[in-house]
Amino acid sequence: MALSWNEIKDRAVKFSKEWENDFNEEAEAKSFMDDFFNVFGIPRRRVAGFEIHIKKESGKQGFIDLLWKANILIEFKSKGKDLDKAHTQAKDYFPGIKDADLPKYILVCDFARFRLYDLDENTTTEFELKDLVSNVQHFGFIAGYQKKIFNEQDPANIRAAELMGKLHDRLKEIGYDGHPLEVYLVRLLFCLFAEDTTIFNKQQFQDYLEQRTTIDGSDLAAKIQELFQVLNTPTEKRFKNLDEQLSEFPYVNGKLFEEVLPTASFDTKMRQAVLDCCYLDWSKISPAIFGSMFQSVMNPTERRNLGAHYTSEKNILKLIKPLFLDELWTEFDTVKGNKHKLQEFHKKISNLKFLDPACGCGNFLVITYRELRLLEIEILRSLNKSGQGFLDVREIIWLDVDMMCGIEYEEFPARIAEVAMWLIDHQMNMQISNEFGQYFVRLPLKKAAKIVHGDALEANWNDVVSNTQLSYILGNPPFIGSKIMKQSQRDAIVKEFDNIDGSGVLDYVTGWYIKAAKYIQNTKIKVGYVSTNSIVQGEQTSILWGQMLNKYGIKIHFAHRTFKWSNEAKGNAAVYCTIIGFANFDTNSKSIYEYEDIKGEPHEMKVKNINPYLVDAKDIFINKRRKPICNAPEISFGSMPNDGGYFLFTDEEKKEFLTSEPKSAKFFKPLISAHEFLNGHKRWCLWLKDANPTDLKEAQLVNERIEKVRKSRAESTRAATQKLASFPTLFGEDRQPKSEYVLIPRHSSENRKYIPMGFFDEKSIASDSCLFIEGAKLYHFGVLMSIIHMTWIKHVCGRIKSDYRYSNELVYNNYPWPESPSEKQIKNIDNAAQKVLDIRLQFPQSTLADLYAPLTMPPQLVKAHNELDKAVDMAYRNQPFTSEAKRMEFLFELYEKYTADLFTTEKVKKVKKKVVQ
Repeated sequence: MALSWNEIKDRAVKFSKEWENDFNEEAEAKSFMDDFFNVFGIPRRRVAGFEIHIKKESGKQGFIDLLWKANILIEFKSKGKDLDKAHTQAKDYFPGIKDADLPKYILVCDFARFRLYDLDENTTTEFELKDLVSNVQHFGFIAGYQKKIFNEQDPANIRAAELMGKLHDRLKEIGYDGHPLEVYLVRLLFCLFAEDTTIFNKQQFQDYLEQRTTIDGSDLAAKIQELFQVLNTPTEKRFKNLDEQLSEFPYVNGKLFEEVLPTASFDTKMRQAVLDCCYLDWSKISPAIFGSMFQSVMNPTERRNLGAHYTSEKNILKLIKPLFLDELWTEFDTVKGNKHKLQEFHKKISNLKFLDPACGCGNFLVITYRELRLLEIEILRSLNKSGQGFLDVREIIWLDVDMMCGIEYEEFPARIAEVAMWLIDHQMNMQISNEFGQYFVRLPLKKAAKIVHGDALEANWNDVVSNTQLSYILGNPPFIGSKIMKQSQRDAIVKEFDNIDGSGVLDYVTGWYIKAAKYIQNTKIKVGYVSTNSIVQGEQTSILWGQMLNKYGIKIHFAHRTFKWSNEAKGNAAVYCTIIGFANFDTNSKSIYEYEDIKGEPHEMKVKNINPYLVDAKDIFINKRRKPICNAPEISFGSMPNDGGYFLFTDEEKKEFLTSEPKSAKFFKPLISAHEFLNGHKRWCLWLKDANPTDLKEAQLVNERIEKVRKSRAESTRAATQKLASFPTLFGEDRQPKSEYVLIPRHSSENRKYIPMGFFDEKSIASDSCLFIEGAKLYHFGVLMSIIHMTWIKHVCGRIKSDYRYSNELVYNNYPWPESPSEKQIKNIDNAAQKVLDIRLQFPQSTLADLYAPLTMPPQLVKAHNELDKAVDMAYRNQPFTSEAKRMEFLFELYEKYTADLFTTEKVKKVKKKVVQ
């Protein structure tokens, strides 16, 4: 049992007084250190050796005065001697110490002065013997109170996961697999944390393994099994003749060690693997971070990118702060001066309940609980302003892990989450101990987070926690796109949405939204989810949010617009996300968090309303439509060859073909696909529409290509493609315009400020990777190339990852064009658009991809686009737009006006039709 800080300070005062007089330094150095360690309640002989033989870097033999492996090295000098020299001497010993045993601290001492070097933090603390009482906190690591700073990418986290992964693999190889293996590893994980965080005595688990098991590992499994049994047995019920080392372990309970598992089997290497895990300092490893890494290490495909899949603390805070944490801290600041109100506030937060219905290893729950416990510490500080302290700290700690609930599909992460909650609880209890000078540990474990192993979309959430008791739902449900979902997952989503039209195209994450919306009806529960940005862009938006808002009365309270959800792990896959907070009631306090750089930090905007596109505008839904809502030329897909590749040629392939058959040159036309258009590549196609049959008959190589196309189509499994075999000279779908057109690539990088578009004549074949607008003028090109149209695209279009996916029916046909532009405004746009085209021509060697790349866009082109943006903005209204958000708010208002007129027109048409009948 660790000492309280008050006890440690009392001992420090006594130690300083006893050793302040002169004494025989050489003879009494051991006694000095024994008494020093006793200040912190640790028997020196049990943890540290004295006068350790070591080979120095020079090759000579040396003696370390004191070494506590993997913790501290101590070097003594006579009074008044040079402590710098003692430090150098201590460092000289390092090459002869095993990596696993290298200390984290060096203490040099002349019996009157202490100098402590923290090698991890690169700090130095120096004081005199009489001032030890004021500096004991720097030695908290001896008693287990060391303050830890968790770094998400700390190598210790990754190293720990890798070591556990090796052990996992070896156990699996010998046939110890499935549920027993998962529980076994979670138990070992608990023991490793426990011995470095004062749940067990320091190195108690390690000492037991090293001293009570043979090197060949043959008895290790039996000894571990015996330990598990002891940890599950109350002290008073244990055997009277139990091994002394085993009897010192505490009773844990919490059902963690309750289940009887099959006995494992170990060998020499496996025993060493367990010991290697012990040699790490697990107190430096965050339960929130390690859980996901631990899970990843069990999956060989994920292990290659270890650390890439966990949710960083920074991103979790982006959700929980606006969901509840900021509000609680604001309330605390309001009541902290009133003892009665502060006690009521303490009671309020102790009654909060949280549910993560896709909790994984518990990252969100762990961080949430930690933040609430930090708030509780501040409450207790305010209640203890007098400094009198509390008689029993146990009576004033009201928050416990049973306030956290979760649902997890896989058993292993569910069990990790449960243990992670106990571990973070213990770490916070140590912080309480540090704060108030009383050792506080919850053993045996009596309460646990309620983590249910099951399918969240099938489970009744009220069976996990009643919606009359719950306060908040939070988490990041699975990121699985509609196109890669399993059929069972798609069926689950369709079922959750009551088979409404369009539910089959929804992403998996939408199931958690609609499930939460149903669960929170007529409650004050708030929900915060991290989701892929697909649910606020493209066709999914109106399907999901139409149900959320119209059927279930949901209101969005806050939202982070698209940002890059990732960490800095090597090889990590970026996901482009939003965070949305919502409830079944409205609020006057709404915030949108906008990102100028999706990899950067957001700025908060207070807004009146947040619609499904995360814009401060009315709740409007953009649905697919076949015709433009404005008087604009119609847009079409390009032509699709459906030819098995036999009509298509690169520049080199075309030259080679015409070398063999020159007379076929008249059948070739340039094919414009998105890739070729943007990157300046040439591609060709055989365009045989209206070709003279006699000419075709004489073109043998062309005929061979035609036959291959016919055969390819005939062998297709699709009936529609098989029918096309009857027309082997034609593209599968021919939509080629008959006059000049503007071409728009359907997919474009989100890094570009503008999607490049261009003019082509009817002799250039637009492929199906593009859209085209036949008969478009400079005015239309200018508006489409403007920043206000790009703003519409950003908010309305679908995405592939984060790249734009321009849609005819969703983006173009719904776009609100300037209402009544004057001739002067149209002319200004024409001139500005022509200038953009002219400047492009000044760089004949550069591709559009180069011209529109953020870092290489020529200044002349930037200036021309700025002028075009201004001209188009002025066609919408006389005042310039101050931000993208203002542009979007204006466009939504204009869209509402246009579509209201359309609705009225459609209604009149229907009425007239009835009259005619």
